[in-house]
Amino acid sequence: MLLGSKPRVSLYTVVTTGLGRMKEVDTGKAYRLFYPSVPAVLSASHRKTVSAMPVVSFTALSESPSLVGVSSLPSHTTHKTVIAARRFSLCWLDKKDIRAMAHLASHAGKEGEDKLLSAGLKHHRGKRVDVPVIDAAVAVLECSLTKTIRFGDHELLVGRVKASYAIEDFRDYWSFEVYRPILYTGWR
Repeated sequence: MLLGSKPRVSLYTVVTTGLGRMKEVDTGKAYRLFYPSVPAVLSASHRKTVSAMPVVSFTALSESPSLVGVSSLPSHTTHKTVIAARRFSLCWLDKKDIRAMAHLASHAGKEGEDKLLSAGLKHHRGKRVDVPVIDAAVAVLECSLTKTIRFGDHELLVGRVKASYAIEDFRDYWSFEVYRPILYTGWR
């Protein structure tokens, strides 16, 4: 800094670590450090509504029993449909379906609408749970909703996995010989 000049104000503070210089990230945006991430499509149906939205905030919670958690805003139509139906599916799509995934992310669902079909995604009922399963999915979890837990502005939807299946490219782990995952890098 030059003598007599005002210090420049930065939105970020630079810190030095063993890996070099790092800037501080606003804690309200810390979740963005999880990107890129492979999204899944959270789907549920209730009465005449088929709701769906891409999700990236999901995780395995337990092996035995097999439990998964999906973080969602309670104001989303899909969230409300999951609560009403008490069940949901998670479907992973190949990158060939990226336009459909983008449609699901950018269009709000409405009561009485089949959002999967509006995105060009044909679907059928699950093998063990009455949930929408996308025909083009490379992997599927069919879940019953066991609990919801509030965390700040989101709710964790806890599902018990009743059925899980994947294409042959999954052999205890993905081989990526056939499956080309979509990577979500965040909205700009």
